[in-house]
Amino acid sequence: MESEKVYANIRDRIKEMRKTLDDEGVDLWLRPETTGKQSQFAGLKELLKISSEIQGVMPVVDFAHLHARTGGKENTTEEFRQTLLSVEKFLGKEGLKNMHIHLSGINYTEKGERNHLVLEESDMNYKDLLKVWKEFKIAGVVICESPNIEDDAMLLKKTFYL
Repeated sequence: MESEKVYANIRDRIKEMRKTLDDEGVDLWLRPETTGKQSQFAGLKELLKISSEIQGVMPVVDFAHLHARTGGKENTTEEFRQTLLSVEKFLGKEGLKNMHIHLSGINYTEKGERNHLVLEESDMNYKDLLKVWKEFKIAGVVICESPNIEDDAMLLKKTFYL
């Protein structure tokens, strides 16, 4: 399908879900997640656009997926800054203060994600990413999706507070 048609279909389905939740008095965020392959819907810009169009929708920014879907890009300090600047551009300061993030190492090919990895066994530049999070003073939730969740979550916490 053409990308514009896919976007419209997904946007319309999310609007329907949001309306159903609102009609039933369910107060929660809908959070579609960035995907790890370019052939899949849900690049960052697509999700930011949907989030800016529909009240009660915010993206899950999976930095490992962004890294994989670009074949190894989205892994430098400047690229991390640009990601957060895009969040702020589309969603304002609220977007930076109400983040939902996934992070792990990731194995990928030129087509994108293959599987998640332990952070230190990957090329994920998590140390610089955490510095950029501090720089932007983001807030919200970070979920570690590593195959070794507990150890990598503690590694992220210790590194963040250095």
